[in-house]
Amino acid sequence: MSMIEARLKDLGLELPAATVIPAAVHLPFSLVNQRDDRLLISGHPKSNADGSIGGPFGQLGADMTTEEGYQASRDIALAVLANVKAEIGDLDRIAGWVRVFGMVNSAPGYSEQHLVINGFSDVVLDVFGPDVGRHARSAIGTAGLPMNFAIEVEAEVVLRD
Repeated sequence: MSMIEARLKDLGLELPAATVIPAAVHLPFSLVNQRDDRLLISGHPKSNADGSIGGPFGQLGADMTTEEGYQASRDIALAVLANVKAEIGDLDRIAGWVRVFGMVNSAPGYSEQHLVINGFSDVVLDVFGPDVGRHARSAIGTAGLPMNFAIEVEAEVVLRD
């Protein structure tokens, strides 16, 4: 078992299966794209344990609370890790988190996007520690997201050989 997978277990966190894209959905891009020592991670929603897309759906501040969004953002971090593992085989290959970009489907006047995306950042820092997990980050509100997702997070990591 890798060090990162052992750390996930110690934290009581479990990765879902890698994301399964529904047959009716056409994605002309990769969820995870490796270029040399960089791994570019497309925007992810939450995944259910079986890898099916789990949303959440709707708008923060109307359909979901900030706390519900925070928890969903934590689950999105696990979905990202599952897809990264499927792509590179071993999460211990992550040498550093470069950036995280969180998008929050926000009701008019909602301004706690940063608190929602803290869920993602907290998982990264808890699992990878402050040296590897340290990252730049933006959290923005949007008037909508594809498929009515409430939250979508993309990221970039640097890999070791």
